[in-house]
Amino acid sequence: MTGSEVPTPFRLAYVPGVTPTKWVRVWNERLPEVPLTLIPVSAADAADVLRAGDADAGLVRLPIDRTELSAIPLYTETTVVVVPKDHDVAGADEVVAEDLADAVVLHPLDDTLEWERRPGVAAKERPATTADAVELVAAGVGLLVVPQSLARLHHRKDLTYRPVSDAPESRVALSWPEAHTTDLVEEFIGIVRGRTVNSSRGRAPTPAQPKAKSQRPDASGAKRKPGAAGGSTGKGARGGPGAGKGAKRGKPRRRS
Repeated sequence: MTGSEVPTPFRLAYVPGVTPTKWVRVWNERLPEVPLTLIPVSAADAADVLRAGDADAGLVRLPIDRTELSAIPLYTETTVVVVPKDHDVAGADEVVAEDLADAVVLHPLDDTLEWERRPGVAAKERPATTADAVELVAAGVGLLVVPQSLARLHHRKDLTYRPVSDAPESRVALSWPEAHTTDLVEEFIGIVRGRTVNSSRGRAPTPAQPKAKSQRPDASGAKRKPGAAGGSTGKGARGGPGAGKGAKRGKPRRRS
């Protein structure tokens, strides 16, 4: 690569409430030569962005339209109800859906929770976004049931939230166009799954370094040179390099 060439970035889309920071940090450590570009998208638009090729992969909320897309579930979030701080629900550690039966519960258009039967009384109109719904909760119009990360994202000092123990949970997944499972996509899959840099999938493992030959110390504590026999290296040492070819071992002479 010449100095004028700019590497193509890896484009990662992500929906509100999802925090890709830790995975981006690992990416930058492993592939410093490939920039990673973050693309914020709405939960409703995430699948279309991936199919259109406007991102290489995306952190999305399930369910999504899986047409032409692959997806790997990553984790599941607790579901909470967002209420004013002075609401009765704020005094409980957690609630069940039945506790919300008499309350107006807002249902924003970008909601991804899958309910068999939604709790509470439906509002006359659906807010366009979760952010709009939070503003309506603050205005006393109703309550809002969302994944906990969205309650944190839209936190206000006059609001709080409590877990809803029997509510459906939100699943976060990594998704990408099935026909474009590139090496960089595989690399990011390995990162979110916690694979090490030397994993068999993803980047090529670091080659093993040859081990140095061990050098055992002789009786004096000095390390023996490779190939030397016994502790002596002088000429004529028995069996050593100084021994003559075909030399015979004689009998020791008696002292007179």
